[in-house]
Amino acid sequence: MKRQCNIVATSNDGRRHICIDKINKKEILAYLTSSERHLKKWRHIVELLLGGHVNHKLYDKEEINDKSKGVTAMKFFKGQENDRIYCKEQRTKEGVFIIVAAHLYEKKKSQKVTKKEIPLIEKIGQYEYEIEKL
Repeated sequence: MKRQCNIVATSNDGRRHICIDKINKKEILAYLTSSERHLKKWRHIVELLLGGHVNHKLYDKEEINDKSKGVTAMKFFKGQENDRIYCKEQRTKEGVFIIVAAHLYEKKKSQKVTKKEIPLIEKIGQYEYEIEKL
């Protein structure tokens, strides 16, 4: 399923972009700007990702089956509110690696992936993004 996204951050070398799904942009941005705490965590995760660093406590794969290839999650306040932003990783035709913040999922209840999350993760796995030029 084709979807549009907008670039919100780019690495210094231009080889990585963090994008936001155009349809879910308002909801994601409202969450991020709802408190300084959320914004600070977002900035920290984005900085790590643009630098190519790995921290599985903050960002990890959610590939539960073949339908969920490239799906990951930004993990906000694990053990507390346990909010997630599910993402889709892919490469552009030019070879630029993009991570698209696709869907906000607040107050995840369990450590494991439940029946409630599986359809959402599989749906995001089917997304194919095009970067919309602003």
